[in-house]
Amino acid sequence: MRTLRDVKTGEFAKVVKLHGEGATKRRIMDMGITKGVEVYVRKVAPLGDPVELTVRGYELSIRKADAEMVEVE
Repeated sequence: MRTLRDVKTGEFAKVVKLHGEGATKRRIMDMGITKGVEVYVRKVAPLGDPVELTVRGYELSIRKADAEMVEVE
């Protein structure tokens, strides 16, 4: 399983599935990361946290733990 955490800087990925449950999953969905959306990884901080993304035309930073809950292809 490949997660958003595994995507390298400068690459695109398509969201396949969101793992996790409850409030955490809801928060990720509220940020616009839903099944089928294309995500571009802009930057990754030196220690890997946070990950800066472009989703649906806007910039977003998410924690490494949240990025690991997003399965991509």
